[in-house]
Amino acid sequence: MPEPLPAQKPGIRLDGVSPRRAYQTMGAHPASVGSVDGTQFTVWAPNAHSVSVVGDWNTWQLPGHQLEFDHQSGIWTGFIPTIGHGATYKYAVVSRSDGVTTLKADPFAFASELRPSTASRIWGPSSEPWNDGPWVASRPYVQAPNRPISIYECHLGSWQRSPETPKLPLGYRELARQLAPYLKHLGYTHVELLPVTEYPLDESWGYQVTGYFAPTARYGTPDDFRFFVDYLHQNGIGVILDWVPGHFCKDQHGLGRFDGTALFEHGSRVRGEHPVWGTYQFDFGRPEVRTFLLASALYWLEVFHIDGLRVDAVASMVWLDHGRPHDHWEPNAWGRTDHPEAVDFLRRLNRLVHREVPGALMFAEEATTYEWVTRRDPISGRSGTRTPGSDGPVDAITPAPVIPAEPAFRRSGGDSLGFDYKWNMGWMHDTLNYFAAPHGNRDGLAGNLTFPIWYAFDERFVLPLSHDEVVHLKRALLTKMPGSDPDRFAGLRTLFAYQYGHPGKKLLFMGSEFGQWGEWDEGRSLDWHLLEFAGTGGTQTPLHQGVQELVRALNRIHQTHGAMHVLDSHPDGFRWLTAETASQGVIAFARFGATSDPPVVVVCNFSSETFALLAVPVPKGGRWEEILNTDDAAFGGSGTVNTEILPVRVRSHKVVDQTTADGLHPRRKRQRSTEALITIAANSVSFIAPVSRKRLKP
Repeated sequence: MPEPLPAQKPGIRLDGVSPRRAYQTMGAHPASVGSVDGTQFTVWAPNAHSVSVVGDWNTWQLPGHQLEFDHQSGIWTGFIPTIGHGATYKYAVVSRSDGVTTLKADPFAFASELRPSTASRIWGPSSEPWNDGPWVASRPYVQAPNRPISIYECHLGSWQRSPETPKLPLGYRELARQLAPYLKHLGYTHVELLPVTEYPLDESWGYQVTGYFAPTARYGTPDDFRFFVDYLHQNGIGVILDWVPGHFCKDQHGLGRFDGTALFEHGSRVRGEHPVWGTYQFDFGRPEVRTFLLASALYWLEVFHIDGLRVDAVASMVWLDHGRPHDHWEPNAWGRTDHPEAVDFLRRLNRLVHREVPGALMFAEEATTYEWVTRRDPISGRSGTRTPGSDGPVDAITPAPVIPAEPAFRRSGGDSLGFDYKWNMGWMHDTLNYFAAPHGNRDGLAGNLTFPIWYAFDERFVLPLSHDEVVHLKRALLTKMPGSDPDRFAGLRTLFAYQYGHPGKKLLFMGSEFGQWGEWDEGRSLDWHLLEFAGTGGTQTPLHQGVQELVRALNRIHQTHGAMHVLDSHPDGFRWLTAETASQGVIAFARFGATSDPPVVVVCNFSSETFALLAVPVPKGGRWEEILNTDDAAFGGSGTVNTEILPVRVRSHKVVDQTTADGLHPRRKRQRSTEALITIAANSVSFIAPVSRKRLKP
């Protein structure tokens, strides 16, 4: 058995080191002392009586290799010779209070064993080359607010499996080779991965984490994951990672009670545990914990070239009472429900990412009315880029600033959390509630269509149709739709077109893009067979194929028409044309882009009635044509479309002119407006635009 050599002192404090320095120093790193190769171990456990390392090289025999303790930093270090890449290990942590020894995985481990095993694995620098230089260089442009973003939300373990081994997921490399061309064909710009940070329980989908620096071993090694990201980048697909800094699982080998005390979690039972999820919650006021989490975020963005992080459960971080029983929360020092330490952490996080990784995006899953989640836009004064002066130095040790006690402290733009985008959960719930209602019951839900525009530009939004809406008896999107099977497919097509027409970036969970009937199950593959044979005699196969083809067409229009993305977060990018008939299920609105971008008009008929020559106001004269109709036979519809240039009519009507010289005697004047006449089937959406130059050519 090799004996430990004198430790290589890291010379740092975890509460005063930069996040990048933390992941470069903490954990297990292959190293050399003189001519001897081995591994340097560094772990933070200030309240432990002793810490040693056990692993496969010493057959897991206690007491293992003892580490040396630095009283000032609370860090244990040691160098073990001959131990290197791939070896498995844990820390044997002896509690100072009761002398109990617990085997703990390394909080900074870069690789882990495949579950159900729980040991950490030594993993040195990767030899896998990067070939995504052009993508990374273009990222600040590709991911700018005025660029199209359509996101495919994906759980790698259940996206697709081999028919020969249906109980086993594909690996990172095979997934890359299959997922990239699929996303490219459908026109998605990004894929968002449900968490791949190591986690013990499949049924948690990755949202109860034990390894904040380790890609899950379910699909391969860290090098394999590196290949996955690189391959997607080479195919023009950005990669967003779900990241969970709010809470962590209670499994014994994890972060909980790491040195026998509440170390990573808050010491108060009320603040330190989430009773609904059965998890611990991080102590955001502790500098070492902030460093740990900031280092994790930076690690994924820098080491694996991740293009953005979607921060899970932000509402449960910024509000002390969110999602908790009334007797399981306590107010802050000012008697309020907001969580100043968590708010401060999120601001530090976003400043760090935007400073260190240019072009990287930060998304917030925030389901409340917390104001200014996203960065301000100096052009509109609303959502967008950061306010001048809002970027101070980012570190983890500076005490959190004192938050003013007045109730309206969040209303200032300077209090933005600093995210790039917020998931628009209100839009999602209002929209799905509307579409799930039978046509005859929708008149009382008109506000579900018109109200979201009132706040659509208060933040930068992503419009999600996410995994949470197709599980736990909520039903698949297709089966939420009312009526017969053809009606359900028509409703699903209409839902997707409405999503793409509405201001905001787009997100859709896997399987919905071809109309999967069943709820998502993390333990098996999507129902890809529906695209080959579905329904009696295969009669429904064209319907599933049609939905998929519609999604492809929507992505194409979203990307090629500036009006559909350039001003997604600006009120100048939207204008109501017909909202007064929303109670009858008919609305129309125009989308605008840059001055040179022709507008696009979105006409929605959510009723059960077909309209011949429906008059739709258009924002400019000239000739108009239909560029997409969800009832197109190519998408599985009945074929009620407008193939010719649309007839138009000019109407003259009187309006009140309030701009008279004295302002006291308004006069009536005539105003001319142009209307396009379209035929639109029941339960369908039509996109119309000025006739293209290509069509005007003889």
